[in-house]
Amino acid sequence: MPQSPRSHEDRDRLGFDDTRDYLGTAVAALLPAALVARGLSITVDTDREVYAPGDPVSVRVAMRNRFPVPVAVTTPSRRLWGWEVDGALEASEEPRRDPGGSGTLSFRARERKTREWTWDGRVTRRDDRGTRSSPLAPGDHEIRAFVATERERPEARTAFRVE
Repeated sequence: MPQSPRSHEDRDRLGFDDTRDYLGTAVAALLPAALVARGLSITVDTDREVYAPGDPVSVRVAMRNRFPVPVAVTTPSRRLWGWEVDGALEASEEPRRDPGGSGTLSFRARERKTREWTWDGRVTRRDDRGTRSSPLAPGDHEIRAFVATERERPEARTAFRVE
């Protein structure tokens, strides 16, 4: 069967894929999981420091592999990373069902992964009256972002105020 021109261009004369870092992958396989997790850095930022109750909040999370080799971090569930507002996962106190399984968060050498979104500034709470969504109360609050590893959990925090 003839090979496509693209696959032939990606291979060197010995048949190795030129786009893959074989040495880096081999070195990364020797790194202990705890060291790999410590090699990740994470930051979390908001667009402002002060908000009115119910104002939307622009959030930016960046994760970076500080190693010069590709790495993969195994997580005990399918959740690879997450964020919390005052300890409420994804700004919700509703219980989460773990679908089981595990996950892998992979990074190329020195790769940075960035995720940006706008959170509506509300928290979903459960009480004896049921589930309801309400704006954060005035005061100081915190957003925490994390890589969902079992141990050595890389994380970052940022504070903001509701007035």
